[in-house]
Amino acid sequence: MTTTPELIHGYLQAGLECTHLEVEGDGAHFQAIIVSPQFIGKRLIQRHQIVYAALGDRMREEIHALSMKTLTPDEYQG
Repeated sequence: MTTTPELIHGYLQAGLECTHLEVEGDGAHFQAIIVSPQFIGKRLIQRHQIVYAALGDRMREEIHALSMKTLTPDEYQG
């Protein structure tokens, strides 16, 4: 099964409280804008670890490259 932006969107939505979520990609490389109150008070590396935890094994098995912008709701200017 080919990984799609929609699949990654669903994985993130299921594993992370998001107030805004955008995922784009070509099946191998993906970009995401993730806005979550879970990021409040967290440094960048901690935010990425939260996302990796939400994706679990999929990060190793299905998703080859994920570039992400992780923001709190206050930081998001969407």
